[in-house]
Amino acid sequence: MEIPVIRSVFESNEKRAEKVRSLLTQRNILTINLISSPGAGKTTLLEHTLAELKDEFHIAVIEGDLQTDNDAKRIAATGVQVVQINTEGGCHLESSMIQQCLDSLSLDTLDILVIENVGNLVCPVEFDLGEDCKVALLSVTEGDDKPEKYPLLFQLARVLLVTKTDLLPYVAFDTAKAEMSARRNNPDLTICEISCTKNEGLADWYNWIRKARQAKKEGLRI
Repeated sequence: MEIPVIRSVFESNEKRAEKVRSLLTQRNILTINLISSPGAGKTTLLEHTLAELKDEFHIAVIEGDLQTDNDAKRIAATGVQVVQINTEGGCHLESSMIQQCLDSLSLDTLDILVIENVGNLVCPVEFDLGEDCKVALLSVTEGDDKPEKYPLLFQLARVLLVTKTDLLPYVAFDTAKAEMSARRNNPDLTICEISCTKNEGLADWYNWIRKARQAKKEGLRI
């Protein structure tokens, strides 16, 4: 009797992700995958980051969203290359989508590629896109128990950005509790508390990118 074997739904994605990673590594392109809930501030963070770093590095952005190119237009206004992916209801990006986008980017001159994933704390975490690192955003307008409820993201992320800290006086969010919980999942996690509104804490994030880019050039672990 022949028993059918159903292959992992991730198998094809993982193979393509390795091709993407190999291509980007050959060109020493640092690739960052931004993951968060909707409304945590990914696009606003990107606007500030690009304004700070675009004169130091050649940067491109891949924007993932269910519908519209609203965020891509905001990023394009900063003057960097941007490609929009509309998933038409899909809850995450996949490596095949990233692979297609690479044909539209000037890879030979690129230093950093940032992927803004679809707003979701579950599916985007499970799909490797060929990135060097995942960066998690957690807004103080969310529950401080998110690292307990969605542990995989915080286990895999290299950086946690606690965003919208200017709103802490107005919300019930225990920063210490959230960060302690995140570190239980990942003791090596780098944590930055930031406010784009007040321009606070962003220097730590910019410096992390600079160090990660240098590590990429030198072939070191990021």
